[in-house]
Amino acid sequence: MLADGQIRLLAAELHASQQSRVPVEQFSRRFPGMTIEDGYRVSRAWVALQQAEGRQVIGHKIGLTSRAMQISSQIDEPDYGTLLDSMLYTCVPGRVLAIPIDRFIAPRVEVELAFVLKSALEGPGIDVEQVLAATDHVTPAIEIIDARIEQFDRHTRAMRKVFDTIADNAANAGVVIGAGRADARAIDRPWVGAILRQNGVVEETGLAAGVQGDPAVGVAWLANKLAPWGESLRAGQIVLAGSFTRPVAARQGDVFEADYGPLGKLQFQFT
Repeated sequence: MLADGQIRLLAAELHASQQSRVPVEQFSRRFPGMTIEDGYRVSRAWVALQQAEGRQVIGHKIGLTSRAMQISSQIDEPDYGTLLDSMLYTCVPGRVLAIPIDRFIAPRVEVELAFVLKSALEGPGIDVEQVLAATDHVTPAIEIIDARIEQFDRHTRAMRKVFDTIADNAANAGVVIGAGRADARAIDRPWVGAILRQNGVVEETGLAAGVQGDPAVGVAWLANKLAPWGESLRAGQIVLAGSFTRPVAARQGDVFEADYGPLGKLQFQFT
């Protein structure tokens, strides 16, 4: 386990990386004994640095929800990170939202469903039925992921490990919302689908069933995982339940459209 001083140092490196847009070397290579708990400690320390500068927590994201991603990351469960108000972008239907690309290092786009809560969820013991009762509505969402820690080590070209991803706030960098809303019980959640177009070309399609069979499962899991840290999901917060498409790399000028059918579209451009 890393010492408290090391945790603070790594959090400060992430903070500087976000501001300079220069990724840092992989923590897992520099600290081979790093654990998953260390990763979450670093992530929390980095969030605390941002809160000290005035940022507000608006929710959480769940990552590594597919079995294939868990196997490739050598982990047997999802991971999670924290959403801050500085990450939120809201689309207006029928208009293309401009997102400054200089906010990111290597942005990639993922298609998700977001659960917006009307009451708190405090684990342990939270189940899907309690998630549905606590949810005000579900809505289409795009997560923008980024890499403040090098994806590929500059010396060995080895891919970063799950400890790095978790420390890097589960790679979270932005969330786009602003399409339709639906009652979480009224829709067939596993069958919610989306088409992701990049510059008019279909890059990805997917169904929310790809997120553990039902994206509400992940929200329950998250509430229970936060409990040992003395944390909970709060009323008004957004929970990104996990991606059901592969991440698509974005470049300056790229226009994206995520079409969720009856739930509407999210249209945005990296400028």
